[in-house]
Amino acid sequence: MSKKRNNQTDEETLDQDVNSDKQETTADSDSREETNTVSDLETEIQELRDKYLRLFAEFDNFKKRSLREKIEQSKMAGQEVIQALLPVLDDFDRAKKNADDPENEEYFSEGVELVYNKLYQTLQQQGLEVMDPSNIDFDPELHDAIADIEVQDESLKGKIIDYIEKGYLLNGKIIRHAKVVVGKR
Repeated sequence: MSKKRNNQTDEETLDQDVNSDKQETTADSDSREETNTVSDLETEIQELRDKYLRLFAEFDNFKKRSLREKIEQSKMAGQEVIQALLPVLDDFDRAKKNADDPENEEYFSEGVELVYNKLYQTLQQQGLEVMDPSNIDFDPELHDAIADIEVQDESLKGKIIDYIEKGYLLNGKIIRHAKVVVGKR
């Protein structure tokens, strides 16, 4: 019986050794899987960081490019206005050259009128509108009251009697208020 017991003990020991090897193998396997998972997560974190940095740099470049384009566009808008005014400037130069010539004296005022009309048309093409403040009610949103005078006619009280400077709109927006004289109530 002792042999039997020894055999059983040996078998139990072998079973325990096999089980402990399996546990070690399982533990090693789990450890390797955890290491692989950690490594995969670190790689993914690094990829996401790189992606974030590239996206941030791309957005920063976009902002800089947009700002440059906006500045360039405003410069070009000014250039278009200047180019539109150059023919008027040429006409003024010609008028100035001929202003001192006594033979052209009678045509000078006619020439100035033509240059004025050309300038006015050019400005209208650029979106300029004149506010005509004559005989309308005073509106502080549109007009600056320079003076007020007493009027006898009740219908003129609170109305614009005269103007010192016209007001102007550029593309529907007030760029200069009309300076006016208002009838006193």
